[in-house]
Amino acid sequence: MDENTIAYRSMEEIKYFQEQLLKLQLRYLDDHSPFYKQLFSTHRIDVKSIETIEDLKRLPLTSKNDLQLYNDDFFCVPQHKIVDYCTTSGTLGSPVTFGLTDADLERLAKNEMQSFQIAGVRKGDVVQLMTTIDRRFMAGLAYFLGLRKLGVGIIRVGSGIPQMQWDSILKYNPHYLVSVPSFVLKLIEFAEQHDIDYKKSSVKGVICIGEALRDKELNNTVLTQRILEKWDIKLYSTYASTEMGAAFTECEYFQGGHAQPELIITEILDDEDKPVADGESGELVVTTLGVQGLPLLRFKTGDIVRKYTEPCACGRNTYRIGAVEGRKQHMVKYKGTTLYPPAMHDLLAGFPQILLHQIEISNNEIGTDEIIIRVSSSDISEEFLNEVKDHFRAKLRVAPKIEFVAFEELQRSVFNPLSRKPITFVDNREA
Repeated sequence: MDENTIAYRSMEEIKYFQEQLLKLQLRYLDDHSPFYKQLFSTHRIDVKSIETIEDLKRLPLTSKNDLQLYNDDFFCVPQHKIVDYCTTSGTLGSPVTFGLTDADLERLAKNEMQSFQIAGVRKGDVVQLMTTIDRRFMAGLAYFLGLRKLGVGIIRVGSGIPQMQWDSILKYNPHYLVSVPSFVLKLIEFAEQHDIDYKKSSVKGVICIGEALRDKELNNTVLTQRILEKWDIKLYSTYASTEMGAAFTECEYFQGGHAQPELIITEILDDEDKPVADGESGELVVTTLGVQGLPLLRFKTGDIVRKYTEPCACGRNTYRIGAVEGRKQHMVKYKGTTLYPPAMHDLLAGFPQILLHQIEISNNEIGTDEIIIRVSSSDISEEFLNEVKDHFRAKLRVAPKIEFVAFEELQRSVFNPLSRKPITFVDNREA
C-alpha cells in the first residue's frame, strides 16, 4: 500500500495497514529494547500473539516515570548509531533523553513535511520559523527538516523579538509563520505601534504551536478570536511531543489535527485505563511506529484530549485529535470544581489589559488546592480586578486569587533563561 495515499484509504484499509506496522514494531522491541524485553518476559507476553490494534489492551502501559527511571534501557541501538540527541522539556518531571538515528531523522522530516502539507504549505512557499532550533529541542529541528524536505524556503529567526520578526517578514515575504499564537498578538501590537501595515503583508497563515486554538467543541478559543478580529489570516493548530515523534495538524476545515497512520497508533483512556467513546475526553496513549532509537509502546502522555471520527470534508479518512484540554498531573480541584490550566490561560487571553500572567498552584493548610494568578496589567484598578474575577465565575464557576505584579518582575519568572518555554504555570503542590 502506498504510504503517501494511506490517509485517503478506507478506515478498514488504514487499520489493516497499521496492524502490519504494529507487528513489525513489536518484534523490533522484543529484539532490541532492554526495557520492553524485560517487560514482555515479566508478564509472559508472546509478541507474536498481538495481531490487531484491539490486542494492544493486553499489553502493559508505559509511564513517564518508567522513562525517567530507566531512560537508558529504552534505547534500542548502540550509541554510535545515534546522530542527534533531544530532550523533553521536563514539564512533568525530570527531562528525558531521546536519541535519533539517521532513519529516525528521515521519519521526523517526513512527519513534518506531511503536517505542513495538511495545513496547505506547498513547495516554493516561504515559511518563517519563530521557534528555537537549538537546546536539544526536537520541534524546531523537526520543522526545519520537514520544510526542507517539502522544498520550502525557510527563515530561521527563532523565538521572540517582534522587531526582528517584522524585519524578516517585510524583507523575505513569508507566506506562513510557525509561532505560539499568543506571540502573534504581540506581532500585531508591535505592528500597530510602529505603523506596519500587517494586514497587507505576505503572511496568509500561521501554524500554531504550544497553545490551544479550539475548544472541546472545536470552536475558536478566545485567543484565536482576538487574533482573527485583527488579522484575516488562517490559524492552523499542530500538536506533537518529543515522545510521539509525530504530529496531529489541522487541515483547512479546522476540525482537529489529522493523525498520520504510518507513524503512530493512539488510544484514549479514562482514569481506569479503559477506552473512552469517540468525542469523550481521556488521556492520550501512543504507540510509535517505525522508530529505531527509542520507540514507545502504549505510552501514557498525560495529555487530556478527544478523538473525532466524523468524516472530514478534506477527503482524508484519518481520525483527528482535538486540542489538549489539560495535563492529567496539572488537574486542579478548586472549591469543588475541576480545572485545567489551558481553560484559565484562554480566559485571561480575553483581556487585552493583561500583558503577562502566571498561574501558581499550591496546597493550603487543609491539603486542598489553592490558585494564585499573578498578572501584569495596564489596568490595576479594583474595578478591573472584579471584572476578571466575575468572568472567571461566569465561565469556570469559581474565582481564584489574583495579584497584580510589576511587568519586569513577572517577566523574569515567566521567561526564565533556563527554560525553553515560557513558564506560565507553576505547580508547587506536594506529590
